[in-house]
Amino acid sequence: MAFELPKLNYSTDALAELGMSQETFEYHYGKHHNAYIVALNGLVEKNPALQGKSLEELIKLSHNNAELTPVFNNAGQTLNHNQFWESLSPKGGKIPGKLEAKITSDFGSVDTFKEQFKQAGVTQFGSGWAWLILGTDGKLKVTKTANAITPVATGEGKVLLVYDVWEHAYYIDFRNRRPDYISNFLDKIANYEYAEANLLSA
Repeated sequence: MAFELPKLNYSTDALAELGMSQETFEYHYGKHHNAYIVALNGLVEKNPALQGKSLEELIKLSHNNAELTPVFNNAGQTLNHNQFWESLSPKGGKIPGKLEAKITSDFGSVDTFKEQFKQAGVTQFGSGWAWLILGTDGKLKVTKTANAITPVATGEGKVLLVYDVWEHAYYIDFRNRRPDYISNFLDKIANYEYAEANLLSA
């Protein structure tokens, strides 16, 4: 079964008035993400040992395996983007009650959480991702990863929310102003309902 682009529950122009243009979205989703999926399907097709495995299984199998680096990169980026689209919403920016209570408990305040989450992305050198995860100790944590690395590979915890800091995620709309892109994500388009659902299912 070949991997496919995930179906979105909003249109590609749904975030245009909230800081993510349709042009950015269509390039990012339709070209960048799709290219990882096409490449991954090609790699899996050539290697019977990889066939029938989930994205998570492929990531764990290929992590720190030099021979399978292309598999890791494309599987990681496929999963990371799948989670990124879920982390966006045209009705984003509002933190629901149970998540807010957990954030306040673990970070001290929503403002402190947002500042830490923003700094993770601002300080990620080069390309990568910033994550809100539920750590293995049961507490919320902010972390960052380079390139295609994902918490699925590192075993740090369960992903609740993620944003992309590869330049193609923001350069059309924000040019080199990564901090502004991140603030816009946190305040306007972050799907905190998705984050809360992930928290409650953990």
